[in-house]
Amino acid sequence: MRRFTPALLAALTLTAALTAVPAAEAAQPPGSRTEGCTPTACHFDVPAGTYDVRVVLGGDEASSTAILGETRRALLPETAVPAGERLALSFTVNVRTPEGEPTGAAGTDGLDLALGGAAPALDRIRVTPARHTQQIFLVGDSTVCDQPGDPYAGWGQRLPQYFHKGVSVANYADSGESTVTYLGNPQLWATVQPQIGRGDLVLIQLAHNDKTTDEATYRANLETLVAGVRDKGGKPVLVTPIVRRWFNADGTLNNGTALLVNGLGVDHPAVVRAVAAARGVPVVDLTAKTKTLVESLGVEGSKALYLYNEKRDNTHTSVHGATVYAGLVRDELLARHLVPKGMVRVG
Repeated sequence: MRRFTPALLAALTLTAALTAVPAAEAAQPPGSRTEGCTPTACHFDVPAGTYDVRVVLGGDEASSTAILGETRRALLPETAVPAGERLALSFTVNVRTPEGEPTGAAGTDGLDLALGGAAPALDRIRVTPARHTQQIFLVGDSTVCDQPGDPYAGWGQRLPQYFHKGVSVANYADSGESTVTYLGNPQLWATVQPQIGRGDLVLIQLAHNDKTTDEATYRANLETLVAGVRDKGGKPVLVTPIVRRWFNADGTLNNGTALLVNGLGVDHPAVVRAVAAARGVPVVDLTAKTKTLVESLGVEGSKALYLYNEKRDNTHTSVHGATVYAGLVRDELLARHLVPKGMVRVG
């Protein structure tokens, strides 16, 4: 496969069109092309960094295209374009090594994009270094991380598709991590904190693996993470953990397993809320949101959100479940004015 070189990447800011236009009106500047792309993938030889990607979707036939990047990150939701029309859209992507979980495989150098959807059609594409980016860092566990393979997916992996160009999601969640291990591993917090810039959001969801962490330690660890974000000029956001799909006989989730109360009696969501209140930190109460949703779907309907059908797993989410839960996070960030309305995809 022929690859793009950095010489082809001009630092040009492009504005995404929001409506379908005739093909003749969708022309891009010289250098915007699909060399280096196959019908299902593109590769760009770029160093680690943040990049704006402008795509023109569509063709002679009706099409429907979604774009994934790096380790299965959802970057653009499936988008339909009528026959004979073109649609220009843009998004921003974080490129790093390792490209997925911080303690996982390095992945491939550069930026890799995969074209999916019912009938993918890419007319043109352009990649440029990003400017004026709102960075969203994610600190979390396996329910948040960029999962390397099907059928698993973390909500952080599905979150980027909900933002327009100008917002980049840097997912540093890692499988199996607790507040203790995340702070202690130099590949994790010690790697994330130096990258935090003024105004960057840092979403923190750690609880599932704090099974033996006492309340004082758990609280202190959350406070350390909050202080560390603020020391760099960032904006911490505490996120309560997604529920486990563990029903009572009456169809509710009112039990310690579902609501993340550990063996020492530590009510993780309650501690997160308390720390947020004491430290003046915004909180995304994902425990409450996912509890309401799972109970409303019931024992059978909620199976599709988790990996019950594939793995008898009631903790980790399917692609569908991760997408739905990422949508809940997006809605909460928007409701709390943590990201500008114009930067959020709500359709």
